[in-house]
Amino acid sequence: MIFDTDIFIWIQRGNARAARWVEAEDERLLSVQSYLELLQGAENRRQHEQTKSFLKDFGFSTLPLSENIGHRAAVYIEEYGLSHGLRAGDAIVAATAAEHGLVLCTGNAKHFRPIRDLKTRIFRP
Repeated sequence: MIFDTDIFIWIQRGNARAARWVEAEDERLLSVQSYLELLQGAENRRQHEQTKSFLKDFGFSTLPLSENIGHRAAVYIEEYGLSHGLRAGDAIVAATAAEHGLVLCTGNAKHFRPIRDLKTRIFRP
């Protein structure tokens, strides 16, 4: 399963339910977009290291951006950017999940709902 950035934020805030969702999965993935967002959200070097350590300790693999993912993300923006407010970061996360045939675990259902070829599992804190 691929996890959206918000799931990591819930875990950082101490949400045990989000942590259990992650622990229940054997294959733990995130997009390079989510990885960048997590690092960008860090306030200092210590938080950078904590984020990297968490991802390593829980066996997360980061899926890279590819030409196909970039193309699919652009198509998503063309289709859903104006009508639903889809942002570039979410388009990249969604495209990463769709290109790899993965279910996206997210608490942001409204961000991804319009994307027909995306499978989601919605987290409700």
